Amino acid sequence: MERSAPKVFMRSLLFSYLLSGLLLLAISFALYRFRLKESQVQTAVNLIYILSCALAGFLAGKGLKKGRFFCGLTAGLLYFLILLAVSFAINRELTATVQELITAMAFCIGSGIIGGVLS
Repeated sequence: MERSAPKVFMRSLLFSYLLSGLLLLAISFALYRFRLKESQVQTAVNLIYILSCALAGFLAGKGLKKGRFFCGLTAGLLYFLILLAVSFAINRELTATVQELITAMAFCIGSGIIGGVLS
């Protein structure tokens, strides 16, 4: 039985967002407990993007078993686009600069590709 691509991507994104939530909860605790600097928090958030998108790409590549590079690319791009849409819906504006958006998108797509290729 062949798996449908939308189901595989939805499942991989669900798990990657669960991982993101858990890691963001951990970093918020660390921020409270250890009074981290803003640069440390930003680095941790970027690492969370990288780990979550790599997981999404890995799960998508494992689920579809073909075109793993493009599975990872698509998973990373979808992760970024959903993150951007939710951020826009909550804030009613984009608070990030173009450079920050491009950096986050590059992290998401790049680590998604790595996860897909490693699957």
